[in-house]
Amino acid sequence: MSGPARVIWDDDLTSYDFGPGHPLAPVRVELTMALARELGVLDKVELTGCGPATDDELALVHKRDYIEAVKRVSVDGRGDLSVGLGTSDNPAFAGVHEASALIAGATLAAARSVFEGASLHAVNVAGGLHHAMAGTASGFCVYNDPAVAIAWLLSQGVSKIAYVDVDVHHGDGVQALFYDDPRVLTISLHESPRTLFPGTGWPGETGAEGTAVNVALPAGCGDSGWLRAFHAVVPALLRDFRPEFLVTQHGCDSHALDPLANLMLSIDGQRAAYAELHKLAHETAGGRWIATGGGGYELVQVVPRVWTHLIAEAAGHPIDPATPTGEAWRELVRERTREVPPLTMTDGRQPEFLDISSGYDPADPIDRAIMATRNAVFPYHGLDPLP
Repeated sequence: MSGPARVIWDDDLTSYDFGPGHPLAPVRVELTMALARELGVLDKVELTGCGPATDDELALVHKRDYIEAVKRVSVDGRGDLSVGLGTSDNPAFAGVHEASALIAGATLAAARSVFEGASLHAVNVAGGLHHAMAGTASGFCVYNDPAVAIAWLLSQGVSKIAYVDVDVHHGDGVQALFYDDPRVLTISLHESPRTLFPGTGWPGETGAEGTAVNVALPAGCGDSGWLRAFHAVVPALLRDFRPEFLVTQHGCDSHALDPLANLMLSIDGQRAAYAELHKLAHETAGGRWIATGGGGYELVQVVPRVWTHLIAEAAGHPIDPATPTGEAWRELVRERTREVPPLTMTDGRQPEFLDISSGYDPADPIDRAIMATRNAVFPYHGLDPLP
């Protein structure tokens, strides 16, 4: 019998800090947890701590010499460009290994909780560092915590795992680490590599037996187009694959206010996606769901609200979008960021979409993106690419 949803948290998870001015500011997870506490969301979950991932656990996906290099950087904060540390994206800092290993350990704790049946759902909002490669840091990511968790589950004898990544950036690190492994289905919905880092995630990147799936959406895509694409690709593949576990990455940089990308989703559209993933976890994976954070660089207006919705969804107690954010939290925002806090948990949108089953328009760029993906991977799974 599984217990309540777990949220993995340790205050030291905010020590993953690339310094002043870096987009990946730890205050975003601090404000998320504060908002979730303010609204009573954390009262509906089991809040548990974690320890750092061990070297052996990190080595499930990372090269040993890379781990040693990160440790050397960690001693005094001197960069090592050969492993991607000391760049503008991934500045070196003293303690980088310890901070990164703790985030990986938190996602491992989430995976272990669900694997052992202590909870059906588990969340690590500080995780989702999906760009890190086997031997190099990349895109703000040092250790690839979702990949470490997936590899650990495989090492325990799990035979099929699905990973769905809704970050605006392609989940290139997770895809690369399992590209030739048919036990892992990776699905990434992201802004087209024509216009955004990391420049990968084309529909033709299909992996082993069609188990790498990429939906490359045009800049400017909003709620209705994004949800249309999600529903045209993700449910059918998850239903066919029938994973034992669903691992999801919830980068919220697809929001219209995000400063680093060009999609136009709302809080409400992202919340709708989280609800669908929750349903699909129950329908296709026995409810076994491990969720992480990810990107998201609008630190006040977007990240705390969206990820509080994620935790509430995992807890089985979704928040009414009209709920006020709370004065104590707003005061914390003003104190920590000197910004004007949002007043409610909504952008005031009611996302709707037209399902692809009604037909597609070959002149529409979103429909072209959908059909490029379906044509590339659906035949591998015995699915008809045509709506």
